[in-house]
Amino acid sequence: MKQILNRLYEHQSLDRAEAKQVLGQIAEGQYNEVQIAAFVTAFNMRPISMPELQGFRDALLEACVKIDLDHPETIDIVGTGGDGKNTFNISTLSCVVVAGAGYAVTKQGSFGVSSSVGSSDVLGQLGYAFTNEQDKLKRYLHDAGICFLHGPLFHPALKTVVPVRRQLGTKTFFNILGPLVNPLQPKYQLLGVFSMELQRMYQYVMQASGREYGIVYAFDGYDEVSLTGKVKFSTKTSEKVLDPQHFGLPACSAQDLDGGQSAEDAAKIFWNVLKNEATAAQKNAVLANAGLAIQVIKPQQSLPDCVAEARKSIDAGKALATFNKLLSLQTL
Repeated sequence: MKQILNRLYEHQSLDRAEAKQVLGQIAEGQYNEVQIAAFVTAFNMRPISMPELQGFRDALLEACVKIDLDHPETIDIVGTGGDGKNTFNISTLSCVVVAGAGYAVTKQGSFGVSSSVGSSDVLGQLGYAFTNEQDKLKRYLHDAGICFLHGPLFHPALKTVVPVRRQLGTKTFFNILGPLVNPLQPKYQLLGVFSMELQRMYQYVMQASGREYGIVYAFDGYDEVSLTGKVKFSTKTSEKVLDPQHFGLPACSAQDLDGGQSAEDAAKIFWNVLKNEATAAQKNAVLANAGLAIQVIKPQQSLPDCVAEARKSIDAGKALATFNKLLSLQTL
């Protein structure tokens, strides 16, 4: 590690094989927390390179818990986090809404590190029991149309990294890696990033993956569609700038999207959205992201029509029924 750190301090980059090797060694517990913290911090001092990102991703996908849920066409909606905006759990709610609209969802997430409440924090508060048992997840997906993959259960090799990330409390390259290492590598993904440069890197990685995807970056820094301004949206075949009018939705303010400071606050907003009792801005932010995810699956359908599908999922109680069904399966 000393040699690697000295190279990083001299602003040298690792090649793909080196990056894979060193992250594999970290996962195997070959280094202590101080060394890991130094390694992680080095990448906060300069942007991660494409070969480094690819190598780190290779290491995590190789070491992750493998499962097969016998469904070839699921979608994940996930952001990097680390945007510092403290929004409520928009991506997680959007997943439930998309599932309520009739699409199969395999959502990966974890506890909040650089934000107050991550997807796993709010799901745990709501009563979802995390598992990596294939039969259970397959039943959830079959019966409810959705299941959640709690990152630490599928990437146990990173247990040595978790305490370091928590103590640092800032975004790290693991934020960047998270959305790219869903163990299922679902056919569809809507990914949110916190910088335009990262969007370009994701575009390269996802093109090479051969899967269908959309990548979102909001010009005011959100890693999702916030409706607070314009967003850049890129897919395998196109790149465009979208504003709230493209979704057929009004703009909102940053204050409208605040997620509170605790899992309890987040859970209250979560239920309010599913029960159709949320503020208009909260509901619209979820509709925008859910609608864009549906368009990733159905690219020939107009964005307003995709948003309409998401709206029906909430208004008709389908999203709420989907989540209640998922919770009911926990006791079986």
